[in-house]
Amino acid sequence: MTAITAASRLARLRNLAVTGLVTTGAAAAALTLMPATAHAAEAPKAAPAVASKAADPAGAKGAANNLDGWIKQSLAIMKAKGIPGTYEGLHRNIMRESSGNPNAQNNYDVNAKNGIPSKGLLQVIDPTFKAFHVAGTANSSTDPVANITAAANYAAHRYGSIDNVNSAY
Repeated sequence: MTAITAASRLARLRNLAVTGLVTTGAAAAALTLMPATAHAAEAPKAAPAVASKAADPAGAKGAANNLDGWIKQSLAIMKAKGIPGTYEGLHRNIMRESSGNPNAQNNYDVNAKNGIPSKGLLQVIDPTFKAFHVAGTANSSTDPVANITAAANYAAHRYGSIDNVNSAY
């Protein structure tokens, strides 16, 4: 094996290893940290495509109808309304809460038992959505952009920014 081939093979193996750790490690960590009485949101029935951040360098204009596009649209609205948050903070919390499935719904926690299940990308309950809904977004807690923007607005009021949220909120 030549040095170039060995180096490229090593780089490829590192990429595969990191991808595998990110994919399985996050799930394992979430399960490990979850209290025994808690349950994750239901498994997605059909997860939407997740595009790369670089896919639309222009930002929210012309953003795709997928997780990347929804985050970019939300960020544009958040910027206009003075709601703090970053792509990374939104994406991290979305992946933890719903794995990027806008139809995720938690039917097992205390909120669900009280008749108000957490819904959407950032697992927002309806009273919180109504209180922190941002004008200019759909009036539906399961609309991806409305869900992200309302949750970021709530997080800004409670924690200073969605970027400061590192667990269920």
